[in-house]
Amino acid sequence: MKLWIKCSLFIFFFISSTFFWMQPLKTVHKFMHKQLTSNVSKPLSSDVIIKSNTGIFLAETSEKLEPSPLAVCAVESASQTYPDRTIYFFMKGLTKNMTITKSSFYKAIPLLSSMENVNILPLDLEEVFQDTPLYPWYQKVNPAKEQYWTCVSSEGFRLAVIWKYGGMYMDTDIISLRPVQEIDFLAVQGYKIVNSAILGFQKHHQFLWDCMEDFVKNYRGEIRGHQGPGLVTRMIKRHCGMTVFKGTEDIICGDFSILKTQRFYPVPYQTWERYFQVWNPKDSFNNSYALHLWNFMNKNRKIIVGSNSLIENLFMKRCPRTYELIIKPTSRK
Repeated sequence: MKLWIKCSLFIFFFISSTFFWMQPLKTVHKFMHKQLTSNVSKPLSSDVIIKSNTGIFLAETSEKLEPSPLAVCAVESASQTYPDRTIYFFMKGLTKNMTITKSSFYKAIPLLSSMENVNILPLDLEEVFQDTPLYPWYQKVNPAKEQYWTCVSSEGFRLAVIWKYGGMYMDTDIISLRPVQEIDFLAVQGYKIVNSAILGFQKHHQFLWDCMEDFVKNYRGEIRGHQGPGLVTRMIKRHCGMTVFKGTEDIICGDFSILKTQRFYPVPYQTWERYFQVWNPKDSFNNSYALHLWNFMNKNRKIIVGSNSLIENLFMKRCPRTYELIIKPTSRK
């Protein structure tokens, strides 16, 4: 009798535990199912999905399905800063029939899916590059032989998607602070460099088409940055005759703006560790629209809860949900 009771209790607790732990799996699948049926399953070319000249685009060009905390923060801060615009987050690892089976591995997708103005879409580079100068190049290139393919494909993506739809592109290591006022713009990173980590142009802007043609004509995938900052810098020099960029004030180049360094790059990459140092309240960044955090330099650094670092304060204020749901639990482990 006692043995029968023990067996019954064991079966009861086993079924109950299984039911309890399966709930997160169903929840994640529900989030994914909602995204994949309402957003992802629609074609990229549909103007119903991509609103001309108003969208804000970010992309994860690697195959991973769990973006970094900084990438999640970038999307959330954009969502918070631009509540009346749609944020389109493209992920190369997503497919239209994706099914999530381990909820504990995928915290970012459910979090971002819950934000009203965020759409998560699978990244189909062939579809993005179609009808642009990049399409013939993409048909020939072998990603397996490209040393910096995630960077190169991202650099091509931003030119093509903004040319097709207009709007703003930003890298996933940029935290938004306040809305960019300019419509057509690039920004100076340093004395001789214009960066393409964030840019904005109206649909079918000729400068972007010219950039894509140069992308193919002068392709050097083995040189990091050649297709990104290197490309837009040489195009600005050609387009506007500029060889040196003071970066101390916003200037006009033809029919678009080149914004000063303080707008996005007040902390140079040489001093990237400043973001992980104790926050100085004097660092208000009042002249900045957003901050570029140089992920290629700090990708192995973690945000320490309670450190009062600049990056922790940015997360708490600009992406509080990412901080609470991703940074805090990770820091306790």
